[in-house]
Amino acid sequence: MKYGPMFDRIDLHLIRVLHTVLTERSVSRSAIKLGMYQPAVSAALKKLRELAGDPLLVRSGSGMVPTEAALRMIEPAAAILRSAEVLFSDARAFDPATASHTFSLAASDYLDPFFLPQLVTQVKAAAPNCVIDIHPLSRDADYRTHLAQGAVDVVIGNWTQPPDDLHLGRLFGDEVVCLVANHHPAVRRGWDEAAWLAAEHIAPTPTHPGARGFIDDHLASLGLARRISARCPHFGLIPAMVAGSLLVLTTGRQYCERYVGGLPVTILTPPVAFPRMMYYQLWHERTHASNAARWLREQIKSVAASLRAPEAQRAAA
Repeated sequence: MKYGPMFDRIDLHLIRVLHTVLTERSVSRSAIKLGMYQPAVSAALKKLRELAGDPLLVRSGSGMVPTEAALRMIEPAAAILRSAEVLFSDARAFDPATASHTFSLAASDYLDPFFLPQLVTQVKAAAPNCVIDIHPLSRDADYRTHLAQGAVDVVIGNWTQPPDDLHLGRLFGDEVVCLVANHHPAVRRGWDEAAWLAAEHIAPTPTHPGARGFIDDHLASLGLARRISARCPHFGLIPAMVAGSLLVLTTGRQYCERYVGGLPVTILTPPVAFPRMMYYQLWHERTHASNAARWLREQIKSVAASLRAPEAQRAAA
């Protein structure tokens, strides 16, 4: 073969270093993610540069950026790593008790605050040698690309209209309510639609420019808009902000109920009718038949069902 001698110098470990360095854009962060010493990653990068005849990663300001040639190598490197994983791990049944696998998922923090802690506990109890890598669904997160390239196995969140180009599993639905401080005037006086829209609302920072989110998408469909006077990218901090102010948080009841009792807050019904918030897990075709990924999706479904049980009990009562 024309390229035989060069191929003899490439192994799967080098491909893994290549993909990690190009996606992390940092030798030090790559070393942490790979569980390697930084000099070893630097040595591997030097070898990769020699093989490619290209610097691959160059300095830009205070950081590093891939060269054009390196950018073209990211997806082929990811494809090689995915194929190798399927070749060896999915050739046999997935045994969580003995498996050594890295599960990677991205999740919205609009979820029940107990969801991720319980999921990690359940996965680690059944698969003690597996690693769980959790990513936020931030304004910089392109979850479609991350799923396609293998950066994440599953994305968990709520969408008014889930994307139709990905596999989808329904987790649970939740009633939309408002969380306010106990001293909020609406607790004593109530509110109508106009008063609610004019109140000071707090909302999560949009996941991408122009995004409105479930609540504001529905209001827009009714020709309405609320007054948002605060935004925060950290959803878990919002209830404490509500407790000490006149801000109104509108989201799922299951989320809000976790804070009632622990904070001086109460739940009110919004004067605008909302459909139920639906939560899903999404995954790409590349992991659809994977035994390991299928097992992870079953754990996610199981945890969602266990957390949904109190709501079902309330409805029955």
